[in-house]
Amino acid sequence: MSQPLRQARALTFTAGPSAIREIRADGLRLERIGTLAGASGGAKWLALSQLDRVIARRILPGLRGSVHMIGTSIGAWRMACFGQADPLAAIDRFESAYLGQTYSERPDRAEISRRTAGILDTVLGERGTGEILAHPVLRLHVMTVRSRGLAASERPATLMAGLAAAAGLNAVSRRTLGLMFDRVLFFDPRCTGTGRPPFFNVPGFPMHRVPLGEHNLRQAIIATGSIPLVMAGVRDIPGAPEGMYRDGGVIDYHIDLPHSSGGRLSLFAHFYNYLRPGWFDKRLSWRRPKPSHIDRTILVSPSPEFVASLPHGKIPDRHDFVNLTTEERMASWRKVVDACRRLADEFEDVLDRDRLDERLSPF
Repeated sequence: MSQPLRQARALTFTAGPSAIREIRADGLRLERIGTLAGASGGAKWLALSQLDRVIARRILPGLRGSVHMIGTSIGAWRMACFGQADPLAAIDRFESAYLGQTYSERPDRAEISRRTAGILDTVLGERGTGEILAHPVLRLHVMTVRSRGLAASERPATLMAGLAAAAGLNAVSRRTLGLMFDRVLFFDPRCTGTGRPPFFNVPGFPMHRVPLGEHNLRQAIIATGSIPLVMAGVRDIPGAPEGMYRDGGVIDYHIDLPHSSGGRLSLFAHFYNYLRPGWFDKRLSWRRPKPSHIDRTILVSPSPEFVASLPHGKIPDRHDFVNLTTEERMASWRKVVDACRRLADEFEDVLDRDRLDERLSPF
């Protein structure tokens, strides 16, 4: 009698060489995690909302010392959920508001920006900002870009020309993005001296560092999610250099930054089992993160086989707003969230059985 086919694994676990050596020797010790990372991706985060709940329940309570959280775009929003006193409630609010967003037939940037700001207000609630800034363990850091030249314009034709020029130059050399964009890191001001995050002085692009506070945390999170041409940029954030702030994923799409320091590990729940450094690198398969940046990183992501099983054979993305009716999009996204409970169940099983070492594969 033939044996039933075994269900394909829903998760992939990828790691850098030092992370693999440590976990195969000692297992995953939560107190060794020093960084949580979250990448840009818009609606793609819905594929991670169930995994994020496992992280909130199983990982966050075991963290020790000061643990850095670094995010760009939607990744910063996810980290802002983790940093609240009740991260599970914050994730619930985020997911509900995100799934429920609706727009007019032809929304402009102002409408999309207003709706997005409303979602963030729901996520943070009345106390979220203060809870993040006072969290006893977690330290939130938000990476944005400050646009210059044509890329700072809010006129669509001018901005489009600036982005086209940036894309062309980037194909030649990623460093050319520094001609139009500065990195701006909004960081937890409690991180000083040796307690600074490993990416505090990362080279490669012009960079400004701005302390986070009650006066600018919300605007920093909105700015890092402000996709050029889709949403309005955020001008003149308090405490930061004057200018137009946009999506941090322009330079740091999948967080090609030093993830870890002091021999600690980084946990990175991600939509894909690969990393692309910048927004303009999405189709440049040869662009990969610097190996030293991910040497101690553990990447947890849906497997390609699992993604193929989802509605439309993919994880949600912002093109669903155009390619699907509102009713189709909402139904599809809810099905994805339900299906991704399987990711959470598998992650819990790996943690329960202490089997991470068996599942790891190298970047």
